Amino acid sequence: MSRLLKALPLALALAALSIFAASCGSSGPAQARFVNAVPDTDQYGTGLDIEFNGTKDFTNVAFFDYLPASEHTNVPSGNNTIEGFETATSSEIFSSNVFLNPGSQYTMVAAGPGTNINKIALISAVENNTVPAIGTVVFRVINASPSGPSGVDIYFAPVGSNAPTPPATITNLAYRNTSAYVTLPYNSNSVDGANYTMFVTATGTTTPVLITQSFSAGTSSQAAIRTLVLTDEQNIDQLNPQAIILKDLN
Repeated sequence: MSRLLKALPLALALAALSIFAASCGSSGPAQARFVNAVPDTDQYGTGLDIEFNGTKDFTNVAFFDYLPASEHTNVPSGNNTIEGFETATSSEIFSSNVFLNPGSQYTMVAAGPGTNINKIALISAVENNTVPAIGTVVFRVINASPSGPSGVDIYFAPVGSNAPTPPATITNLAYRNTSAYVTLPYNSNSVDGANYTMFVTATGTTTPVLITQSFSAGTSSQAAIRTLVLTDEQNIDQLNPQAIILKDLN
């Protein structure tokens, strides 16, 4: 009897360890949205089909577009082989191995010059959509423009500003990189429904490089998060004067 009593705590400990190990090993899906920033995908077809480990999760994503149009799509967590194909064909445009954390949300961007599919790459940017404090707006930028300057400075200013005023909000953002999130005071003034202007300059300068774009973000009672994606122009090897604006929150 005493031997049985001595063995019981060990058995309970092993059982608890087994349950703990099982719970640590379990995982749910990640979530993703996919952005097509390859400006010449029309030469391949109407868009890109995106497969995760051989399963198609996004269909016919056109240049300068993204899917899903709102929210995100469940995708496998862990190690993934992500491939882009010319829509409705087996012609592979890119392939990338990416690890995704369960429960995390990602913005995935196909970037590169469409004239050279060997240089197309996948940018995988994890998101933080924690609700900001009221009276603020949060921005981040993904540089998916292969023909822009080697590094760009980005200024977010209240709408109506005519030129960027140093210091830059985001500095020296290189191609295929994602900036940190930056938090700014909410601007309640608006012009034609827009309350912010984004200026993009070559690093260390204050002369805009094509992009001077106005847009709306948040309200006085509802804080917002925006991701902006820089691309090349359609079939032109230069920075697009418009960025893709993703409404992450509010």
